[in-house]
Amino acid sequence: MPQASKPNFEAAKKILTAYLENKGLRKTPERFAILEEIYTREDHFDVDELYISMKNKRYRVSRATVYNTLDVLVDCDLVTKHQFGKNLAQFEKSYGNKQHDHLICTDCHKVMEFCDPRIQSIQNMVGEMLNFSVLHHSLIFYGNCTKENCQNRKEHTEEVAVGHEIRE
Repeated sequence: MPQASKPNFEAAKKILTAYLENKGLRKTPERFAILEEIYTREDHFDVDELYISMKNKRYRVSRATVYNTLDVLVDCDLVTKHQFGKNLAQFEKSYGNKQHDHLICTDCHKVMEFCDPRIQSIQNMVGEMLNFSVLHHSLIFYGNCTKENCQNRKEHTEEVAVGHEIRE
């Protein structure tokens, strides 16, 4: 099992503790277990993936607890919520993560990350030109992988084929 980056997780834990105290919310072991689970991940995830992962590790959490904790973690900027064009929200840890943007394959819905420092330069320049303090940005490119041997497209095609066979 991957370990949470110790310094990032410890800092995130302190931020969550301060946030909960400030809002008068309870500091439950489940909230901190969910935080730790998220900070061991290196990928984007949806609520059900997180819930199943917690259940598989024998944590006693309900779906409602996962949903509510994610809302709290988004509120205190420890988790980022994305809507990548599907109806399903996806999340990723945000504390200690470098700034990055996303590419989404419209065939298989794979999310890929990239970082280009020119985007930060553009953000800074536009903010200065328009006398605007940019807090953050979101840049998402949608398209299709053009690699002939794309593993994701192959997996997606197989899933569609299997799903089609089941329905007949």
